[in-house]
Amino acid sequence: MLNEITAHIARQNELSEETAKSALGIVLNAAERQDSPFATAMFKTVPGARALSARIGSAIGAPTGTIARMIEQTPGGKRVVAQSMITELHKIGLDHKAIGQLLPCISTYMDEHHGLVGFGHLGDLIGSDLDAVTAAAKAA
Repeated sequence: MLNEITAHIARQNELSEETAKSALGIVLNAAERQDSPFATAMFKTVPGARALSARIGSAIGAPTGTIARMIEQTPGGKRVVAQSMITELHKIGLDHKAIGQLLPCISTYMDEHHGLVGFGHLGDLIGSDLDAVTAAAKAA
């Protein structure tokens, strides 16, 4: 399944599959660091997604400690995580337009193939809302 979503992202965003996989990992890692329901839903639904998030997180030097993760879930921490995610996506060659296309592309795939709705904007990926919580619960 991870290869399928990566191929979808690559096709829809005109990226190589390697770049698409890195981009997905960066987004998942940022969402996971925020304890987002999006990450929970993806990890339960797409085998290998959690490992991809961890691998990319390690490669970019993302914090892993409990205290660091708690700090990243504060308003200031959320801002830093979002900035870091965008910076890492820029490093792999995505510009702002490509980043703007990436997030809804992931959401559309998860909706069409797994019935998970409520995600698609940066705020949904990094934060949480009632629809996202409901979608994550359905993935359980």
